[in-house]
Amino acid sequence: MARHVFLTGPPGIGKTTLIQKASEVLKSSGVPVDGFYTEEVRQGGKRIGFDVVTLSGLRGPLSRIGSGSPSGKQECQVGQYMVDLAAFEHLALPVLNAGSSSSPGPRVCIIDEIGKMELFSQPFIEAVRQILSIPGTVVLGTIPVRKGKPLALVEEVRNRSDVRVFSVTKENRNHLLPDVVACVQSGWQ
Repeated sequence: MARHVFLTGPPGIGKTTLIQKASEVLKSSGVPVDGFYTEEVRQGGKRIGFDVVTLSGLRGPLSRIGSGSPSGKQECQVGQYMVDLAAFEHLALPVLNAGSSSSPGPRVCIIDEIGKMELFSQPFIEAVRQILSIPGTVVLGTIPVRKGKPLALVEEVRNRSDVRVFSVTKENRNHLLPDVVACVQSGWQ
Protein backbone atom coordinates (compact mmCIF):
# COMPACT_ATOMS: atom_id res chain seq x y z
CA MET A 1 0.00 0.00 0.00
CA ALA A 2 1.19 3.50 -0.78
CA ARG A 3 2.39 5.53 2.17
CA HIS A 4 3.98 8.44 0.29
CA VAL A 5 2.31 10.59 -2.38
CA PHE A 6 4.09 12.40 -5.20
CA LEU A 7 2.70 14.65 -7.91
CA THR A 8 4.28 14.86 -11.33
CA GLY A 9 3.54 16.91 -14.41
CA PRO A 10 5.03 19.56 -16.66
CA PRO A 11 6.26 22.89 -15.21
CA GLY A 12 3.44 25.34 -14.49
CA ILE A 13 0.68 22.70 -14.47
CA GLY A 14 -0.29 23.34 -10.82
CA LYS A 15 1.68 20.82 -8.73
CA THR A 16 2.79 23.38 -6.14
CA THR A 17 -0.69 24.90 -5.93
CA LEU A 18 -2.14 21.43 -5.31
CA ILE A 19 0.52 20.72 -2.65
CA GLN A 20 -0.30 24.01 -0.88
CA LYS A 21 -4.05 23.29 -0.92
CA ALA A 22 -3.52 19.72 0.35
CA SER A 23 -1.24 21.02 3.09
CA GLU A 24 -3.95 23.44 4.30
CA VAL A 25 -6.64 20.73 4.28
CA LEU A 26 -4.39 18.33 6.21
CA LYS A 27 -3.41 20.99 8.77
CA SER A 28 -7.03 21.97 9.32
CA SER A 29 -7.90 18.34 10.04
CA GLY A 30 -5.23 18.18 12.75
CA VAL A 31 -2.45 16.43 10.83
CA PRO A 32 1.04 17.76 11.72
CA VAL A 33 2.53 19.11 8.46
CA ASP A 34 5.89 20.70 7.75
CA GLY A 35 8.32 20.92 4.85
CA PHE A 36 8.94 23.30 1.99
CA TYR A 37 7.79 24.30 -1.48
CA THR A 38 9.36 26.23 -4.31
CA GLU A 39 7.88 29.40 -5.72
CA GLU A 40 8.62 31.40 -8.86
CA VAL A 41 10.17 34.81 -8.36
CA ARG A 42 9.05 37.37 -10.94
CA GLN A 43 10.23 40.86 -11.70
CA GLY A 44 8.41 43.00 -14.24
CA GLY A 45 6.33 40.00 -15.30
CA LYS A 46 9.44 37.92 -16.10
CA ARG A 47 10.58 34.89 -14.10
CA ILE A 48 14.01 35.60 -12.62
CA GLY A 49 14.33 32.57 -10.37
CA PHE A 50 12.84 30.44 -7.64
CA ASP A 51 12.62 30.73 -3.86
CA VAL A 52 12.38 27.92 -1.34
CA VAL A 53 9.63 28.63 1.22
CA THR A 54 9.17 26.60 4.40
CA LEU A 55 5.68 25.98 5.74
CA SER A 56 6.69 28.02 8.79
CA GLY A 57 7.16 31.02 6.48
CA LEU A 58 10.94 31.23 6.08
CA ARG A 59 12.03 32.14 2.56
CA GLY A 60 15.30 32.23 0.67
CA PRO A 61 16.69 31.96 -2.84
CA LEU A 62 16.87 28.60 -4.57
CA SER A 63 18.06 30.05 -7.89
CA ARG A 64 18.33 33.21 -9.91
CA ILE A 65 19.14 34.08 -13.50
CA GLY A 66 22.76 35.10 -13.56
CA SER A 67 26.33 34.44 -14.39
CA GLY A 68 27.88 34.07 -10.93
CA SER A 69 27.17 31.81 -7.99
CA PRO A 70 25.33 33.89 -5.35
CA SER A 71 27.24 32.40 -2.40
CA GLY A 72 30.60 32.12 -4.15
CA LYS A 73 30.50 28.33 -3.79
CA GLN A 74 30.78 25.75 -6.54
CA GLU A 75 28.63 26.78 -9.46
CA CYS A 76 25.48 24.74 -9.90
CA GLN A 77 23.46 25.72 -12.94
CA VAL A 78 20.23 24.52 -14.53
CA GLY A 79 19.65 26.29 -17.83
CA GLN A 80 19.94 30.01 -17.17
CA TYR A 81 19.45 29.60 -13.40
CA MET A 82 22.31 29.61 -10.88
CA VAL A 83 21.43 27.49 -7.84
CA ASP A 84 22.21 28.91 -4.39
CA LEU A 85 23.01 25.60 -2.71
CA ALA A 86 23.92 27.14 0.66
CA ALA A 87 20.62 29.04 0.95
CA PHE A 88 18.61 25.99 -0.17
CA GLU A 89 20.31 23.68 2.33
CA HIS A 90 19.98 26.25 5.14
CA LEU A 91 16.18 26.28 4.72
CA ALA A 92 15.27 22.81 3.44
CA LEU A 93 17.50 20.49 5.47
CA PRO A 94 16.27 21.53 8.96
CA VAL A 95 12.62 20.84 8.07
CA LEU A 96 13.50 17.49 6.52
CA ASN A 97 15.70 16.47 9.44
CA ALA A 98 13.13 17.55 12.04
CA GLY A 99 11.23 14.29 11.61
CA SER A 100 14.19 12.15 12.51
CA SER A 101 14.94 13.89 15.79
CA SER A 102 12.85 16.55 17.48
CA SER A 103 9.23 15.69 16.76
CA PRO A 104 8.24 12.12 17.54
CA GLY A 105 4.98 10.77 16.20
CA PRO A 106 3.32 10.72 12.82
CA ARG A 107 3.62 13.69 10.51
CA VAL A 108 3.37 14.73 6.86
CA CYS A 109 6.42 16.26 5.24
CA ILE A 110 6.05 18.40 2.10
CA ILE A 111 8.93 18.20 -0.39
CA ASP A 112 8.32 20.43 -3.43
CA GLU A 113 10.33 19.49 -5.29
CA ILE A 114 12.85 16.74 -5.91
CA GLY A 115 14.23 18.24 -9.10
CA LYS A 116 17.47 19.08 -10.88
CA MET A 117 18.21 22.18 -8.80
CA GLU A 118 17.64 20.45 -5.47
CA LEU A 119 19.62 17.37 -6.50
CA PHE A 120 22.90 19.33 -6.57
CA SER A 121 22.76 18.90 -2.77
CA GLN A 122 24.11 15.58 -1.53
CA PRO A 123 22.80 16.25 2.02
CA PHE A 124 19.33 16.82 0.51
CA ILE A 125 19.50 13.49 -1.34
CA GLU A 126 20.47 11.72 1.89
CA ALA A 127 17.74 13.51 3.87
CA VAL A 128 15.06 12.52 1.32
CA ARG A 129 16.13 8.87 1.45
CA GLN A 130 16.10 8.96 5.24
CA ILE A 131 12.71 10.63 5.57
CA LEU A 132 11.11 8.13 3.18
CA SER A 133 12.17 5.36 5.57
CA ILE A 134 11.00 6.91 8.87
CA PRO A 135 7.97 5.03 10.24
CA GLY A 136 5.00 7.33 10.74
CA THR A 137 6.21 9.98 8.32
CA VAL A 138 4.30 10.45 5.09
CA VAL A 139 5.91 12.47 2.31
CA LEU A 140 3.75 14.57 0.01
CA GLY A 141 6.05 15.79 -2.72
CA THR A 142 6.58 16.65 -6.35
CA ILE A 143 8.85 15.13 -8.97
CA PRO A 144 9.44 16.25 -12.54
CA VAL A 145 8.08 14.36 -15.54
CA ARG A 146 10.48 11.95 -17.23
CA LYS A 147 12.41 13.96 -19.80
CA GLY A 148 15.92 13.49 -21.10
CA LYS A 149 18.47 11.84 -18.83
CA PRO A 150 16.79 10.17 -15.81
CA LEU A 151 17.47 11.70 -12.41
CA ALA A 152 18.56 8.83 -10.14
CA LEU A 153 16.72 9.87 -6.95
CA VAL A 154 13.57 10.79 -8.88
CA GLU A 155 13.46 7.34 -10.50
CA GLU A 156 14.23 5.71 -7.15
CA VAL A 157 11.24 7.52 -5.59
CA ARG A 158 8.98 6.85 -8.58
CA ASN A 159 9.72 3.11 -8.43
CA ARG A 160 9.28 2.60 -4.67
CA SER A 161 6.49 0.19 -3.76
CA ASP A 162 5.27 2.55 -1.00
CA VAL A 163 4.85 5.55 -3.34
CA ARG A 164 1.76 6.58 -5.27
CA VAL A 165 2.37 9.03 -8.13
CA PHE A 166 -0.42 11.25 -9.41
CA SER A 167 0.05 12.81 -12.86
CA VAL A 168 -1.29 16.37 -12.82
CA THR A 169 -2.84 17.63 -16.06
CA LYS A 170 -4.90 20.66 -17.07
CA GLU A 171 -7.90 18.34 -17.21
CA ASN A 172 -7.58 16.85 -13.72
CA ARG A 173 -5.73 19.45 -11.63
CA ASN A 174 -8.92 21.01 -10.23
CA HIS A 175 -10.34 17.62 -9.20
CA LEU A 176 -7.31 15.82 -7.70
CA LEU A 177 -7.31 17.46 -4.26
CA PRO A 178 -9.72 15.04 -2.52
CA ASP A 179 -7.86 11.99 -3.90
CA VAL A 180 -4.45 13.36 -2.90
CA VAL A 181 -5.64 14.24 0.62
CA ALA A 182 -7.34 10.85 1.07
CA CYS A 183 -4.22 9.02 -0.06
CA VAL A 184 -2.00 11.01 2.32
CA GLN A 185 -4.42 10.47 5.21
CA SER A 186 -4.55 6.72 4.61
CA GLY A 187 -0.74 6.60 4.64
CA TRP A 188 -0.63 8.69 7.81
CA GLN A 189 -3.11 6.71 9.90
